[in-house]
This record gives sequence, C-alpha cells and structure tokens, in this order.
Amino acid sequence: MSENPDSPSSSSNLRTIAKTFRLTGWISFWIQLVLGVVSAIIVLLFAIFSQRTDGSNNPGAGFGVFLAICGIVILGGGIYLAFRYTRIGNQLESSNPSNRPRKSETLQVLRLGLWINLVGMLVTLLGSQAIVGTLVARSISTQTITTQLIDPNRVTGLDMLVVQANINTVSAHFAGLAVSIWLLSRITRS
Repeated sequence: MSENPDSPSSSSNLRTIAKTFRLTGWISFWIQLVLGVVSAIIVLLFAIFSQRTDGSNNPGAGFGVFLAICGIVILGGGIYLAFRYTRIGNQLESSNPSNRPRKSETLQVLRLGLWINLVGMLVTLLGSQAIVGTLVARSISTQTITTQLIDPNRVTGLDMLVVQANINTVSAHFAGLAVSIWLLSRITRS
C-alpha cells in the first residue's frame, strides 16, 4: 500500500492502517448486523404476517414493505464488506508483502462499500416514504376520524414498528457508509 514497504515509517503507517481497518470493520459489522437483524425480525415476522391476517389490501404498504426487505437484503452486502474490512486489516499486517492487498484493490473494496450502502439507503428511504405515506392516508381518512375505535384501517403499533425497522435499516446503512468514507480518507492520506 506504499512505495517502500520496508521503511520503518511505512511499516508503522501500515500497522496503523491495518489496526484501523480491523477496529472500524468490526464496529461497522456489529452495528449493521444488530440493526439489520432487528429490522429483519420486525419486517419479516410482524409486517408480512399482519398483512396476511389483517385482510386489508394496501398497495402502498405492500410496496413499502417490499422495499424495506430489499434494503435489508442489500444491508447483507454491507455487513459482508464490513467483515471484509477486518480481513483486509489482517492481510495488511502480513510479514510477506505479496500477501498484502494492493492499494488499488483496497480502494475498490471501499468504493464498493460506499455504493452498496448508498443504494441500500436509497431503497430503504423510498420504502419508508411509501409506508409513511400510507400511514398518513389512513390516519387522516374521514372514516378513521369518525370511527377510530372500531376502524380496521387505523394506524396500529405494528405499523409504527415497520417504520422503526426502516429507520434501523437506514441507520445501519449510514454506519457502513460512514466507516467506508472514513477508511477511504485514511487510505488516501497515506
């Protein structure tokens, strides 16, 4: 990753970068994994089963849940890349220079992490917009206002859990994005 890999300052710099990759990779991995699992449980278990038992046919909510699931699937790629950062950190500390990844390869992995998290964030935000739009429409309908206690179309706690799941997924993508940008800045400085 540097011009002269055997110089003392280069070796110290390489160790620092390797440690940074491992530490931030693990932090990003666990943040994304925990938020992704919570979101997946909420979206998959609660939202899908409630739509089957509820009997209401709401295309906005269905599309929003579909996009939420897509965001979680894309998050899987972000989680993999966060783990990959930890492996790059280990490879950078290898005593054999041929085992170390080239700077261009490392930059390519970081750019891929940026794009995956940006696309995941976009898809999840679009899903959130669809779900929130549906909830707003349900909450301001005249039927909901007049018969709020017995209306099957009222906004429920389950609806709000789906919104929370989307916020968790966006937060996880943001964590991956922030780590990728920070690592990219660390690499391009050296």
